[in-house]
This record gives sequence, C-alpha cells and structure tokens, in this order.
Amino acid sequence: MKLKIKKKDTVLVLSGKDKGRKGEVLKVYPEKGSVLVTKVNIVTKHVKSRPPSQPGGIQKREAPIRLSKVMLVCPKCEQAVRPKLDKMASGERVRICRNCSEVIL
Repeated sequence: MKLKIKKKDTVLVLSGKDKGRKGEVLKVYPEKGSVLVTKVNIVTKHVKSRPPSQPGGIQKREAPIRLSKVMLVCPKCEQAVRPKLDKMASGERVRICRNCSEVIL
C-alpha cells in the first residue's frame, strides 16, 4: 500500500477529541495504518524509574492516530487536501495538491 503521508508532513485531524488541530508527523507506522503527530492524541503513561537517575511518575506523551483520521495539509495553499500521485518525466513519483497543482515534497 502506497502511503500519501510521510514523516515531517503537516496534517489536519478530521475526527476525534483533537478534531481541527494541525501537527507535524513524527513517525509513520504503515503496517498498523497509523501515524504519530505532535501535540495530538495526548495520553498519560505511568512510568517506573528504571535507573535510579531517571525519575518515574506520570508522563504525558503522544499516541498513534489512525491514518483515516488525518488529512495532508498543502504547504503552499495551507488547505487540507487529498493529494494526487503522479509520475514525473524522470520516472519519480510525486504528490500533487489538487487545489493549487503544487508538488508536495
């Protein structure tokens, strides 16, 4: 399955408790069909101190969110878009914004 969302892309959350928030993709899990987005889907995790120098306690961190709940944001027109995959003359596959026809790197 060819993913249309990559690391360091800006995405918009479409549904859930963080609906409408934008964030940068930190990690993509293609086998699970999910992504890790900054400041989205924050959960609390109880952490035990492993070495004595590392403190334990309750930490807040991001949890993965399903790919179907996020949409790519075009860097030029700043709108959420479903990109079009196209092949360039050189044979390279690129993502193209359907609104402004700009190549999304």
